[in-house]
Amino acid sequence: MDRCKVFSGNANPELSAEVCKHLNLQLGTSHLTRFSDGESYFQILENVRGVDVFVIQPTCSPVNTNLMELLIMVDAFRRSSAGRITAVIPYYGYARQDRKDKPRVPITARLVADLITRAGVDRVLAMDLHANQIVGFFRIPVDHLYASPVLLKYVADQAYPNLTIVSPDAGGVERARAFAVRLNAQLAIVDKRRVGPNVAETMNVIGEVTGRTCVVVDDMIDTAGTLTSTAKSLKEKGAERIVAVCTHPVLSGQAVERIENSPIERIVATNTIPLRKEAANSPKFVQLSVAELLARAIINIHKETSVSELFL
Repeated sequence: MDRCKVFSGNANPELSAEVCKHLNLQLGTSHLTRFSDGESYFQILENVRGVDVFVIQPTCSPVNTNLMELLIMVDAFRRSSAGRITAVIPYYGYARQDRKDKPRVPITARLVADLITRAGVDRVLAMDLHANQIVGFFRIPVDHLYASPVLLKYVADQAYPNLTIVSPDAGGVERARAFAVRLNAQLAIVDKRRVGPNVAETMNVIGEVTGRTCVVVDDMIDTAGTLTSTAKSLKEKGAERIVAVCTHPVLSGQAVERIENSPIERIVATNTIPLRKEAANSPKFVQLSVAELLARAIINIHKETSVSELFL
């Protein structure tokens, strides 16, 4: 690993430091700041010529600022003759805009992929993309990791009785089914009708949830409107306990307040995104680390060995 260096943006420096600890590497030295008008400025403070560079930067809130930081950092490494540049993007912003579902709208997930590629990235390491098709938006190799090994271990260790895995919508059935199979649990689906952006109306619960411990599985929690309405429906159907697990705790707007006032007992999320202060101080939230998983992927990419062994 002597020709491998890891650098971090401002989006999640704690995760980057933890990844480096698992790699037994020092985090690369650089200077990343902003001018008074908001422009980002980046300078690499060590030689990276011919080095295998990994830039860790989730494009979480503030999404546009963190995305621009990533692009600027990549451009600096390209102009400094880095041997290979891998963008490690634990959370991919704009992932929900992955198709043209209305007239005259952009496919922003593809636009962001083009920007990252044109900036000079040679490879992308992502985690739990909102839609698998985003991998195909890139013209460069993409290693798509899943946080499910970390989340599954937590749920299994809790030994919940009468366990039912719940998908909050039809789109998440495959993910929920994989959890149910590995935990030897039942599967339930919430039929949801979305009536507007960030607004969803829950309709029906398909499956047996009465008297059972329901674990709702999703890739992200944003405003928590879907999650809390799902929890309400499950409770009305007789669910005894409700737990939610997700990879990306976006938690925008009134999400934390909604969760605090809901029948959800526990929210389990990973550290692809830093927890908001209100969530970090709440006993309802548990955050698990994916740093070791990312570190193992970085080692395999650097050594040109298979990354697929990390897939679940």
